[in-house]
Amino acid sequence: MKQTPLDLRDALNSQQQLCEQIVADKNKMSSELQQELKASDDRYVKDLKNQAKDTNLIIERMEEQISSLKKSYGEDLKQIENSFDEERRTLLTKHRKKWEHQMKERSEKELKDMLQGLSLLGEHEDLLQKLKVQKAEEYNTDKIKMDTEVQKLQEVKFNCHLNEEKLDYKYEVLKKREEENALLKSQLKRKIIRMQDILNTLKSKCTNQEKQLKAEEQSLKNDYTRIRQQYKDMQKKARHFAALDAERFEKIWLISESEVKALAHRTLETDRIIHEQQLGLAWVSLPLHFIERSGPIEHKTLKTASQAAANTLQEETGGDSVKQPEGLEDTASGVNRRTVKGILELMCDELGFLIESKLLKLVSHLEKNEQSLIKLDCIFTAIGIESENDVHKMAEFLMNYRQHGREQRELMEEEETTNNQPSDFIHHNDLLVALKDFTVQHCRPHDLQASQKSSVLGLDMRDDSEDMAYWECIANVIPESKLRLWSALDTALNKYQ
Repeated sequence: MKQTPLDLRDALNSQQQLCEQIVADKNKMSSELQQELKASDDRYVKDLKNQAKDTNLIIERMEEQISSLKKSYGEDLKQIENSFDEERRTLLTKHRKKWEHQMKERSEKELKDMLQGLSLLGEHEDLLQKLKVQKAEEYNTDKIKMDTEVQKLQEVKFNCHLNEEKLDYKYEVLKKREEENALLKSQLKRKIIRMQDILNTLKSKCTNQEKQLKAEEQSLKNDYTRIRQQYKDMQKKARHFAALDAERFEKIWLISESEVKALAHRTLETDRIIHEQQLGLAWVSLPLHFIERSGPIEHKTLKTASQAAANTLQEETGGDSVKQPEGLEDTASGVNRRTVKGILELMCDELGFLIESKLLKLVSHLEKNEQSLIKLDCIFTAIGIESENDVHKMAEFLMNYRQHGREQRELMEEEETTNNQPSDFIHHNDLLVALKDFTVQHCRPHDLQASQKSSVLGLDMRDDSEDMAYWECIANVIPESKLRLWSALDTALNKYQ
């Protein structure tokens, strides 16, 4: 049965409806997985709170028991001092071992629960990512197939109609010429044969050129798809190894932290015993801020320049229905977000020479926003802009440069008002000079391979600037004044002996 374009259009519409249903099912499954993950996190937090309450209760009961033992043995302290000291040391050793054993079990249980939560989170994220990639690939494949078939049918229809009109015209001409003059029949036949040969030659050339262009286009699309897939695979592997390194670093940190904190508590206990038993003074506990902290120190990371550009373009494109008041300053530098978007679009239009021609061919079939993001990524890499702060600095610099340039072109201002360029943006003739001055004053050199690698792969480098201060704070739990007191007491005891 021969299919008409209308049937193909109906089939295409039904295929699009099925794809939309599949996307809706995928979004529903994603929301269910997110809810399940949230419930697991709540149960985990509740278990941690219950464990903390039980531990505090055990500590309070142990402290009450020790206090009662001290009161009951206080009256006989002078008579049985030697035997009591031995018993007291035995009792303290027993309770200390019990305390350390319970703290160790608690730490192991917390670590086990945390690892289970992280494992469940990773599995859900991997499943969600696989579903997204699978449905997107199926949708793109079906859409490309349908568009190709429709285009081929339209080309066949157009060629048939054109050939039909040509044949009708030639038939009428030949018929009239044959009626008017029979002598020209042979000449016309030869001419028709010659024109037919030329037509066939042109058709063959046109067909060869179309095949060549289609083959080249398909080759470029395949190269783009392959490079993009390689980039995604490399990014996925890098994130996986970065996550493993971060997890291993956190484990080592927690183990070292627990050991150091245990030593710090033992040191403080020793200091308390020295004050109360040897010096007969009341012991005052020092403020220990590091006890409240657990795990590596985390810092807020800045967005890259490409991420900032993507957020700006997407917010301006998708937020047309909610208009912001004029003059509203959205960026950290005080420049309006709409102005930043206009500057980025102007850079895409004027700095195309910084992008390779092969890359422009590969992204020519993408949407406008995706083309702009790829172009801006190449431009930012070329001029040395890496973070969101650099983008804001650039926008502020260009706006200041625009005001300075307008004062220098007061005589040409009336002629420039007829141009379609908005008055809030820098003039396109001054853009290259302004960017050159900006790169000289603000941008860093391009030999920072580590920062470029982390930016390309989308990874966040950890800031360890406060780690040394944190460990020194734990190491200096006993101040210098108390250390001098210990030294003096040791000297006095040695002299006494």
